[in-house]
Amino acid sequence: MITIMPETEDNVLAVKATEMLTSEDYEAVFIPQLKQMIAQFGKIRVLFYLDKNFTGWELGAAWDDAVFGLQHRHDFEKVAVVGDQQWVAWATKVGSYFMDGQGATYKLSEFQDAVDWIKQ
Repeated sequence: MITIMPETEDNVLAVKATEMLTSEDYEAVFIPQLKQMIAQFGKIRVLFYLDKNFTGWELGAAWDDAVFGLQHRHDFEKVAVVGDQQWVAWATKVGSYFMDGQGATYKLSEFQDAVDWIKQ
């Protein structure tokens, strides 16, 4: 499941992912919000909060994420990924090679640091 977080404002989209992300999550919530913000602001910043119950992506959701990310790689100014999963730092580093903007990772306990960084 993916939900929009209250930290979303201006060109910053903050989302919380919990349990398994599905294509429906992307198609109904995440991608429409991204498109609207890109249309409004041009370059955007995304904070992706992976809560402790986050288990990953269904194949369709992973595909949606990859395709959208590549199509809009020039539209992301900053991406912060917050999560305690061991693979978060590695995956964020790999993903940063496919976008123009900056990427950063934070532990769940560093959430406020991530918010501060994404809004700077």
